[in-house]
Amino acid sequence: MKKKLISTVLCAAMVAGSLTGCGLKTPDTPTTAAPAETQAPAEAPAETQAPADNAGSEAADNTGGTSSGAYDTANMPEVTLVYAEVNPLDTIVGQMATDFKTKAEELSDGKIKIDVQASGVLGSENDVLDTMLGGGGTIDMSRISAFALTSYGGAKSMLLSLPYTFVSREHFWNFATSDLAQEFLLESQENGSGVRGLWYGEEGFRHFFTTKEISGIEDLKGMKLRVSNDPVMNGLVEGLGASPTVVSFNELYSALQTGVVDGAEQPIANYKSNAFPEVAPTMILDGHTLGAVQVIITDEAWNKLTADQQAIIMEAGTYASQQNRANSESKENEVLEQLKSEGVNIVEVADVAPWQEATKKVIEDNTKGNEELYQKLLDLQ
Repeated sequence: MKKKLISTVLCAAMVAGSLTGCGLKTPDTPTTAAPAETQAPAEAPAETQAPADNAGSEAADNTGGTSSGAYDTANMPEVTLVYAEVNPLDTIVGQMATDFKTKAEELSDGKIKIDVQASGVLGSENDVLDTMLGGGGTIDMSRISAFALTSYGGAKSMLLSLPYTFVSREHFWNFATSDLAQEFLLESQENGSGVRGLWYGEEGFRHFFTTKEISGIEDLKGMKLRVSNDPVMNGLVEGLGASPTVVSFNELYSALQTGVVDGAEQPIANYKSNAFPEVAPTMILDGHTLGAVQVIITDEAWNKLTADQQAIIMEAGTYASQQNRANSESKENEVLEQLKSEGVNIVEVADVAPWQEATKKVIEDNTKGNEELYQKLLDLQ
């Protein structure tokens, strides 16, 4: 019998100058060691800075941290952070970006400005990651899919995208609010990638959609299905008997329209917002993965922030994550009803067992060396 793991609260309380939130521990470089030009004002009371080893020791209420009055915004330097989002703002993850921006600017009295660049104007997730990891400071923050880190040494993040890992939204949020989430969020920082995870969110279960009418798993055989250059998605598509075809997300609409690919997969809200029903009007609700996402920031951008600014970023992230959790399912259901009313062929999956059986190999191949950690994920359901 699977052992039960105890989920921790969503995040610990923030006090001015201390850093907590959504599973991120105090950074290895103490916040008091920020560059001189962005140091917290010397006149700030010393007692407002919690010792680094005590960060996160106080329990939080469910509002997500301290109030804006706890921050010395009068002496706070102004900063603008560029935040990349590949999807439009009217998607679930687009709304999370808006919630984060609104809260960060509110808490900082406008001293922190979040410049959200949505709809993929800064490139695909891989393009954004290449820019962030390459330095230069043109992109400071981004919302990325968990599996996007796979090609950048994210062995733990890969586990979040394995098919049929999360059996429900509750299962995912049990993970996202647990101590285990911290281990996953810190992976990119600890392996020297130059970015750090801040908090988790989700964009709904992902489903396949096709240009041709289908009725079940057997109809996917031989189809060319779009994938990003990712070993999990390649293995998943191959397990279903289809042909994985790498296409940039920004080129996916035209690839569906011209027959370069026969189908792809996305969460329901993203499927609609990117106008894919126009060229691929059938969606089969297989729910192969829960679209786990995380928000990352470059170490370069993070280390330029004062202690109060870092705390505001985390408090705003906590708020955005909570809003995402509260709204994602209702938003998804609303969009699904719209799709049905617009004539999209929505195919229900009565028995997921054949899909699970077809994807066993990709799970086995991608959990080698991390079997115990993967079991911990499963046990959180």
